[in-house]
Amino acid sequence: MSAAARVLALLTERGHTLAAAESLTGGLVAAELTGVPGASRSFRGSVTAYATPLKHELLGVDAALLAARGAVDPEVASQMARGVRDRLGADWGVATTGVAGPDPQDGQPVGTVYAAVAGPATTGAAAGKVVSLRLKGDRAEIRRESVRSVLELLLAELSANARAQDTEQNGGN
Repeated sequence: MSAAARVLALLTERGHTLAAAESLTGGLVAAELTGVPGASRSFRGSVTAYATPLKHELLGVDAALLAARGAVDPEVASQMARGVRDRLGADWGVATTGVAGPDPQDGQPVGTVYAAVAGPATTGAAAGKVVSLRLKGDRAEIRRESVRSVLELLLAELSANARAQDTEQNGGN
């Protein structure tokens, strides 16, 4: 079973929804998710904010942060994930931002990628998690690996969230 299918199965099982904010992946995360039959039960939609100003305008990323650090930044990724979660009314948000090449961007080398997950606003997972990746390969390989990485990160966060909820429900035992 693919990572996308596992993500969607877990979300459906829990009655949760997902939204994606994409930059360098240009819609590939959404395509991977919607390639799974029944994705509409959990996947709400996506925003491909490829141009830096759209990260602020559509996703609510802090304009001062974008001006100071550029779009290829871990805090930008985190704000993108929270922004898409909130704007699309989902329980979970994921985001990808980075440099697929062929040229460096915002002072970052090709292969620099940040993947982020923001969980439900009512849980400890709301603050989310960001991973920093240094990927090798051509543009297509970097983009594919970014998709795989953000879905694996989401799977890990979904599992951690489930364990935390089980612990709460069982009184910490």
